[in-house]
Amino acid sequence: MKKGWSKVAFGDLFDLDLDSVTVDASASYQMVGVLSYGRGLFGKSPVGGADTSYKTFYRLHSGQLVVSQLFGWEGAIAPVTSEFDGAYVSSQFPTFRSKANLDAGFARWLVRNPSVWEHLKGAAKGMGDRRRTLSPEIFFGVSTLLPPLPEQQRIVAHLDAIESRLTHANKLRKEQEKELKAVLNAAFHKLEANADWVEMGDVAPLHRRPTEIAIEGEYEELGARSFGKGIFHKPTLRGESLTWQKLFQVHTGDIVISNIKAWEGAIAVAGEADHGRYGSHRYLTCVVDPKRALPEFICFYLLSTSGLEQVGLASPGSADRNRTLAVDRLHKIKVPVVPLAAQLDFKKLLDLQSRVRTEAMRSAQRSNALLPSLLDRIFNS
Repeated sequence: MKKGWSKVAFGDLFDLDLDSVTVDASASYQMVGVLSYGRGLFGKSPVGGADTSYKTFYRLHSGQLVVSQLFGWEGAIAPVTSEFDGAYVSSQFPTFRSKANLDAGFARWLVRNPSVWEHLKGAAKGMGDRRRTLSPEIFFGVSTLLPPLPEQQRIVAHLDAIESRLTHANKLRKEQEKELKAVLNAAFHKLEANADWVEMGDVAPLHRRPTEIAIEGEYEELGARSFGKGIFHKPTLRGESLTWQKLFQVHTGDIVISNIKAWEGAIAVAGEADHGRYGSHRYLTCVVDPKRALPEFICFYLLSTSGLEQVGLASPGSADRNRTLAVDRLHKIKVPVVPLAAQLDFKKLLDLQSRVRTEAMRSAQRSNALLPSLLDRIFNS
């Protein structure tokens, strides 16, 4: 144990602080929820008093701590900020206030510590994660290591400064991504204005590579995420588990299209890491004529506003799961074609965007890991 630190029960650090309000059938209540994993509070839709079975709500006040009885064990604990002062939670979300020996800022960081969630998980009653219940009495019984108040305040200042820098860095990454996206769209619209418009079937027809399934074989499957979020890899399939399913091999440069989710942007270009994997019969693979176009250029258009509008019109149906893009309709979608040299220049911008996104993702991963690592060192070493 660190010098000056002591082991203290939560009951010695927090008081139950409930502002219980009787639900009025004629009133409306702005409700709040608590996100798991220390991600704070979020606003919910207002609830009419006549539309709820709850007899009482708890009114929130700045500086309180809200704990979800059902999911507190996975970090659904959050301080009440001024933004949510005066909002309401149901009676399944008891509220607490720090005692004099606990700095409010330190309390905020304390409940973001994953090791605290593990203690709460062990203490919560119930069989299975979804049935664990964290009552105020159980919450009070959990203990933690606590430094003197001056040390608490020093730690809070240090962690707040780091979080502020990380937040600023994340904001800059988002602004950079937004600016690069605007440059791409402007460059594409300029090319699009002078393009020849041809049917997909003419420049990027369907080309499938059917695979004969062997019972003892293993097949690395892939899919395309909606909203233009690219290819993802699925678990390896064993031939013995495949019955009616058909698999088709994917090669680098294929435009991979989900025939049931194309309308919401499940379209992507297969990269080198995807070569040789397999898509189910639900995935269409189009191969671009290399003398006329680049797959990245055609895919960018298909994911644009006007491109998705065409894809949507070619995917009729009354329900999401029934909106199927058939091959004949896919082939009739018109796409812009410009000289290859211009497409290659545009691809350089796409490659730059990809590199920026990759580095931003790595940076975000490092940032996301930093605070939990610091909390672990502060509270557990």
